[in-house]
Amino acid sequence: MNKKVVIGIVQHAPVYLDKEKCLEKAEVLIHEAAEKGANVIVFGETWFTGYPAWLDYCEDYAKWDFKPTKQAFAKLHANSLEVPGKEVNAIGAWAKKLSVVIVMGTNEVVNSGPGNGTIYNSLLTWNENGELANHHRKLMPTYTEKLLYGMGDGAGLKAAETSFGKIGGLICWEHWMPLTRQAMHDSGEHIHIAVWPKVHEMLQLATRSYAFEGRCFAVAAGQIMKVKDIPDSLELLKELRDNPEHMLLNGGSSIVGPDGQYILEPQWDKEGIFTAEVALEKCIEERMTLDVTGHYQRNDVFQLSVNKNRKH
Repeated sequence: MNKKVVIGIVQHAPVYLDKEKCLEKAEVLIHEAAEKGANVIVFGETWFTGYPAWLDYCEDYAKWDFKPTKQAFAKLHANSLEVPGKEVNAIGAWAKKLSVVIVMGTNEVVNSGPGNGTIYNSLLTWNENGELANHHRKLMPTYTEKLLYGMGDGAGLKAAETSFGKIGGLICWEHWMPLTRQAMHDSGEHIHIAVWPKVHEMLQLATRSYAFEGRCFAVAAGQIMKVKDIPDSLELLKELRDNPEHMLLNGGSSIVGPDGQYILEPQWDKEGIFTAEVALEKCIEERMTLDVTGHYQRNDVFQLSVNKNRKH
């Protein structure tokens, strides 16, 4: 377990609601991160093809039978990826070529069979062989997200085995769900990917708490999004209309060690690829005092059962 791994967080804006151009940008950023030495390359929540922050920043978005929001939904639907699909295969090919692990938040759409038409807030993990090693769908869309996304399932509540340790991840407010956290801790993560729209103070707290509780490295990946990325069909709040370059999502990406302390401090208000080297043996060292899946677990008192079937 005496292994060092370089983690790279991509804190760049996607090409909003344009899957072809977003894929092109992803290729450039993945190669750039690999050139910086990253073994594990991480993108934020629904990076492909952008987080729907317009839910919080537009007028009348929730009005019943409202054509502008229907148009925004249709554009999101048209620019979400399928699993499996062309975009998934391309990203896997880059992971194999560069011998890296890639973890990316995505808008995923189902276009055939059961669930046809559903969009999911998903987290995909490709291993260094280019294989899709994990496919997690957010269990419960948060608040206004329920207007857009379907509910996920437990099939992705696991860590993927890679050459760079066991790597798992959760999406946003799943980190406030105690049993979800425990299910992931039980999978033996060395590196946990925590994807968020932006990693504000409470979400920094959740990331640090997760690392301390799970005795693993926790990688908080935040997004960049500007006012000008809001779909054209929607009317902006008055205070935003004259400021197209204002950041609605301003990052905050960070890396936390198994002791809950920052290895990479939060990165705000800028684009970049931020890297840090971690030593996986630290996960074992910190488990001497706390191990919620081992000596600090009471399986004779508590039992956790997880349905890991894919919902259709």
